[in-house]
Amino acid sequence: MSVAGFKKQFHKASQLLSEKISGAEGTKLDEDFTEMERKIDVTNKSVFELLSKTTEYLQPNPASRAKLGMLNTMSKIRGQVKTTGYPQTEGLLGDCMLRYGRELGEESAFGSALVDIGEAMKQMAEVKDSLDINVKQNFIDPLQTLQDKDLKEIGHHLKKLEGRRLDFDYKKKRQGKIPDEEIRQAVEKFEESKELAERSMFNFLENDVEQVSQLSALVEAALEYHRLSLEILEELNSTLQNRISTASSRPKKEFKPKSIMSSLETLNSTQHNGVSYSSSIKSTDHEINYSLNGKTHSHPVEQFTPMPQPWSESPNGNSQSEMHMDQPCCRALYDFEPENEGELGFKEGDLIILTNQIDENWYEGMINGESGFFPINYVEVLVALPQ
Repeated sequence: MSVAGFKKQFHKASQLLSEKISGAEGTKLDEDFTEMERKIDVTNKSVFELLSKTTEYLQPNPASRAKLGMLNTMSKIRGQVKTTGYPQTEGLLGDCMLRYGRELGEESAFGSALVDIGEAMKQMAEVKDSLDINVKQNFIDPLQTLQDKDLKEIGHHLKKLEGRRLDFDYKKKRQGKIPDEEIRQAVEKFEESKELAERSMFNFLENDVEQVSQLSALVEAALEYHRLSLEILEELNSTLQNRISTASSRPKKEFKPKSIMSSLETLNSTQHNGVSYSSSIKSTDHEINYSLNGKTHSHPVEQFTPMPQPWSESPNGNSQSEMHMDQPCCRALYDFEPENEGELGFKEGDLIILTNQIDENWYEGMINGESGFFPINYVEVLVALPQ
C-alpha cells in the first residue's frame, strides 16, 4: 500500500472512531437516498431469508437437508455430474407399503390396499421431485443470482460511498490544515460514489417487477404440485372405496377348527411300501392294525407320546441373522470408520438393516439404533431393497 493510500485509510479510521466514540456527526445524505438505502437493506435480508426458508419448505427435515448437502459435496469431489435429490418422505412411505403389501399377497384385501396406496405415494414423490426442480429453477436460482450479482454490486457501491464520506468528513473538519485541493478532490469522489450508488439502487427498485414474477413462479409451482397430488389422491380414494365394497360383499368363510388328534390320525393313516397303517388311540394304550398281503395283523404298542420339539438354547429362539432376514439387510465385509458427519460405522460381520439406496455408490442403513450412510462395496446384500 502506498503512503497516500495508508494516509486515506488512517483518515477513515480516525473519522469513524470520532463518530462512534465522541459522537461526531458525519455528512447527512438526502431523505430519498436514505429511503432507497433502507429498502435495499430490507431486500437483501429478505432474499437471504427466502432462500433458506424455501429450502425448508421443499424439505422440512433438517437431517435430510444435511444429507443432501453432504452427498452433493461428495458427488462433486468424485466428479459426478448428476446430483442427488431429496429422499422424499412420500417415496419412503410408498416403498414400505409396497414391500409389505406384496408380502401379504393379492388375496389379502389389506395387502392389495397397501400396494394401491404405495404406488400412489411413489407417484406423489415424483410430483414432489418436479416441484423441487421447478422451484429451484424458477425461484431459488433467480434469487441467488439477484443476491450474488445485483445486490452485491449495490453493496459494493454503498461501501465505497461510506469510505469516501469518512475521508471527506475528516478533511472538512481539518480545513486550513489540509490543502484545499485535497478537500476538493475528496468532495468530487464523494459525489461520484453517491451518484453511482444512487443510480444502481434506483434502477434495482424500479425493476422489482422481476421479483414479483419470481414469486408468481413459486406459487404456480405449488399450485401444480397440489393439483397433481389431488388427482392422484382422488383416484386412490375411488379405488379404495371399490375395494371396500368388494370386500364387504364377498361371502364370508366359515371357520372350521381342526383338532390336534384328527391331524395326528391323518398323519398315521398314510401308506408306505404296500403296508397301510391306522392307529386306534385309546386313553390307556394303543393298538396298530395293519394289513399285509390281504391278511390283517394287530400289534399293541405303548401309549403314544409326542416327541419333544428341539428348541434353541436362546430364550427367543432367534439369532441376529434371523431377526434381519425378514427385511432388506446386508452383512459387512470390512470394517468401516466414518470420516464425515452422517456416515454409519460398523465392523466386519455386522448385520445392517437397509433403508434406502442413495446412488450407485452409497447405501443408507441402520445398526444398533443408529442410521447413516456407508459405501456399497463394503457390504454383501443378503435381502435386497424392493425395486
